[in-house]
Amino acid sequence: MTITNKEFPKGFLWGGATAANQLEGAFDLDGKGLSSADLVAYIPKDQRKKDNAIEITSDEIEKILSGEKVARFPKREGIDFYHRYKEDIALFAEMGFKVFRLSLNWARIFPNGDDQEPNEAGLKFYDDVFDELHKYGIEPLVTLSHYETPYGLTEKYNGWLGREVIGCFERYAKTVFTRYKDKVKYWLTFNEINMITLSPFTGGGIVSDRTEHPLQAQYQGLHHQFVASALVTKACHEIIPGAKIGCMLARMETYSNTPNPLDVRKAQLENQMNLFFTDVHARGEYPNYMNRFFKENQISIKKEDGDDEILKEYTVDYVSFSYYMSLTASASPEGERAQGNLFGGVKNPYLESSDWGWQIDPIGLRIMLNDMYDRYQKPLFLVENGLGAYDKVEEDGSIHDDYRIDYLRKHIEQMREAIEDGVDLMGYTSWGPIDLVSMSTSEMSKRYGFIYVDLDDDGNGTLKRSKKDSFDWYKKVIESNGVEL
Repeated sequence: MTITNKEFPKGFLWGGATAANQLEGAFDLDGKGLSSADLVAYIPKDQRKKDNAIEITSDEIEKILSGEKVARFPKREGIDFYHRYKEDIALFAEMGFKVFRLSLNWARIFPNGDDQEPNEAGLKFYDDVFDELHKYGIEPLVTLSHYETPYGLTEKYNGWLGREVIGCFERYAKTVFTRYKDKVKYWLTFNEINMITLSPFTGGGIVSDRTEHPLQAQYQGLHHQFVASALVTKACHEIIPGAKIGCMLARMETYSNTPNPLDVRKAQLENQMNLFFTDVHARGEYPNYMNRFFKENQISIKKEDGDDEILKEYTVDYVSFSYYMSLTASASPEGERAQGNLFGGVKNPYLESSDWGWQIDPIGLRIMLNDMYDRYQKPLFLVENGLGAYDKVEEDGSIHDDYRIDYLRKHIEQMREAIEDGVDLMGYTSWGPIDLVSMSTSEMSKRYGFIYVDLDDDGNGTLKRSKKDSFDWYKKVIESNGVEL
């Protein structure tokens, strides 16, 4: 056990993070409608794209909905949190969680996305979950949209490409703010909002083959999300005085591969394109550097009167993000490539890689935290960070995941250094405190949790929960407020 003698700030929010579509299951129970995530099938290893991009065509959707497409849809079953939430929350409480990040499944509350009245059974489920969390003194951190767009909105408007979806999202947000105003004080609007430009169906329910200019569609849909985020930020402050609402970015710190100015410029551009999303949320306007990108790609954002004023007036209270790896940029097409979730780059020879080829860079987290705090001067919140790995269950049922402990320890150490540097960091929710269905490939063998779930890639297993070695380790981290690592 590493003893740092450096306690984290009083009130630091330790916990874990999940997503409804990877966790809950019960995709068609109690009035829930179909969402974009319910249409994403399991991808066998020999059929996966190198970038793991999740896209879906109109023909595939037609086959899925007609029952012609024979495939497994693991996210529909999740790990059955819907029926086992009390057991899981008790385990989180045993670790000492101060906060639990979860998302609401929009289609559980508004089954078609544009319903005039919410589904009471869906609202009641989250009431029960929040009550269970509060029983143990755990604060909910709630994401309004975590890769979940009701399929009805894809069918009617091609997802967020339709401006009409802004009003649907606003109605949904106001409904849950009003319902849970006494139970939830930490909110996020869109999970990894940059996903819409990497996988439009995942991030925005947009089917690209239904558009004439897919890139234009991505950024138009993004603009609608920006406006919606600002409007619900306004609504959150009006309905829940004292609540905090933030944005969320998949952050990728990009290094230059060499001192070659061409590589340096390439890295600068990659960082700008990544930070563009939080620039709009935190600064309240489109940055000038995007003008050239829009011009060179024939993108013209259609705005309505008042959009710019809305973005400027209703900026977020804090900036949250995921951090799993750094990237390295080269102006040269040569060089060994590194793997990533939906990102990639040149392989960095100074870094180790995970079982999935993601390059592990704890110091990059400190660099990134300093850069983002310098840029925004708003509180930061690391709401996703973790190691996806193969876990071996020993004959006695134990799981010795020292590799996960090592990964998390090194990142938490760098968080502490960043706080010493002067960064205002609110908290840390590790990704997947309990094993979940993978976002990109819908597999179970890529495990992140402190808690093992008996379920394999083929859907076989008892769903029994069991503790890994990292469970007790993280418990001590929280008990000591980061002193014992």
